[in-house]
Amino acid sequence: MSLALPCPVIPYRNYRRKNEPRTASTRLRYVGMGKTKDQLIDEILVMDCQSGRVKAMEVLVSRWQKRLWRYAYRLTGDSGAAWDVTQESWLSIIRGIRRLNDPARFKAWVYRIVTNKVNDWIRKSKALPRCEAGTIDQEQTVQEQVRSDSTSDLHIIMRRLPAQHRTILSLYHLEGLGIAEVARVLQIPTGTVKSRLHKARRQLKKLWQECVEN
Repeated sequence: MSLALPCPVIPYRNYRRKNEPRTASTRLRYVGMGKTKDQLIDEILVMDCQSGRVKAMEVLVSRWQKRLWRYAYRLTGDSGAAWDVTQESWLSIIRGIRRLNDPARFKAWVYRIVTNKVNDWIRKSKALPRCEAGTIDQEQTVQEQVRSDSTSDLHIIMRRLPAQHRTILSLYHLEGLGIAEVARVLQIPTGTVKSRLHKARRQLKKLWQECVEN
């Protein structure tokens, strides 16, 4: 699909008047330039969802379901828990999407929801996630689902990190969020994001070296 955007482009959130209908024929010219195709499609789908279009939500789910599950699995280390977290997250997304003022922040917004749900799961489980012994078949299935990631060793090592470090490394390096987006997800200053990333990388490097030496 080729999307031709006229220039100049006025950011949608600054242009729309109160109660102005968000129709497909007009919304494209209000979306900002400098975005990837996927970002543009997501923003249009979000605006359609906010207008009550059920089909748009179905498409949004199909686009984001796998990556949100994969993120939840990285943080929990538990396939079943990751599915539960993902489904609970979608309930919150569906209920709250109309209150999302800026569709451009959808990505950071959904990752914040999943992160919060994971934190709830960790608190309820009263233990850091770990790889259970005796679940080889399940683990092989999971590895098939995340085969596009780097190596299984990396995932195992990351599960040994504190939840805070595991989260920030996943968001920045594996999910591809920028510093500002990670800051919005975790609701912390950008300087704190950089500091936590530095500490998390150091600890990951140490664990990796221990793994290689052993």
